[in-house]
Amino acid sequence: MNREVMIVTGAGQISMAIARRIGYGKKIILGDKKIENANAIAKIMNDAGYDVIPFEMDLASRQSILAIIAEAQKYGPIKYLVNGAGVSPSQAPIEAILKVDLYGTAVLLEEVGKVIAEGGCGVTISSQSGWRMPQLTAEQDRQLAMTPTEELLDLEILQPGNIRDTLHAYQLAKRCNEKRVMYECVRWGERGARLNDIAPGIIVTPLAIDEFNGPRGDFYKNMFAKCPAGRPAAADEVANVAELLMSDKGAFITGSTFLMDGGATASYFYGPLQPQN
Repeated sequence: MNREVMIVTGAGQISMAIARRIGYGKKIILGDKKIENANAIAKIMNDAGYDVIPFEMDLASRQSILAIIAEAQKYGPIKYLVNGAGVSPSQAPIEAILKVDLYGTAVLLEEVGKVIAEGGCGVTISSQSGWRMPQLTAEQDRQLAMTPTEELLDLEILQPGNIRDTLHAYQLAKRCNEKRVMYECVRWGERGARLNDIAPGIIVTPLAIDEFNGPRGDFYKNMFAKCPAGRPAAADEVANVAELLMSDKGAFITGSTFLMDGGATASYFYGPLQPQN
């Protein structure tokens, strides 16, 4: 008897929190570029009664994405996708951020969308950062949404001379994630499936700790101190949103991005986090 199969990318705290929340009784294929990370999360979950298979995969590679899809299909129809893979502005250069967070996510949504089972659903994790850059033109947004995946990195907006630093690259990548979800949800819908995006604020994870200790550490600490919530969030709070989106209660929600940042973006535009001129 085939079981419902879930692909999870990124062996981090957010991916694990979502997988633990909705993955019981399912076959979970957990992909990460570092197999030791996937092995570690798989052991934690398997010891708790889940059924997780670790898999080495690189989100920046279409062939690697196709490989994890093929592995998942060995166990039955792919019903769920959780994409939590990515790199942060303090972890990687501009080229890697665009290749992984922007191109890789676009390819993953495209390829899983070709095989997702009827009634299936997916969530990808972007970031509040996509909301704090200047608005793009309607044509630029359309390009990020609809350009064929293998041509995405050739867009003028993504050329090195038009990107200030790694944070700007990250913001562009996360804006692209949101637009790509809107575009791909239409194709997923043709298969009777749904696709959404979650844009978290500061979540306490190893990646966030890298940021706290990086060149923008004081900025991030000030952000959660002055946002309405007055704190960072836990990964399980992201899982709360994912649980809604991936359950029957979210049956009418697709193509949406859910900003959950404790009000940091609101404070950035209209409160004490407004940039000083």
